[in-house]
Amino acid sequence: MDAKELREKTPDQLRDELANLKKESFNLRFQQATGQMENTAAMRKARRNAAKVKTILNEKAAAAASEA
Repeated sequence: MDAKELREKTPDQLRDELANLKKESFNLRFQQATGQMENTAAMRKARRNAAKVKTILNEKAAAAASEA
């Protein structure tokens, strides 16, 4: 997931993406706890992608606040 792609999305799309990433993160944690996880790097990717989405949401919120 590229930051450039995320910046092109609307805040609503970003919130949906964040919700999906949180669900994915939960499922990955569950797989790890039950010993079914094959790709341990997927957890790190999901966390980092969620952080990217949150950062861009905050940037958009700050930009909207400074315009008003």
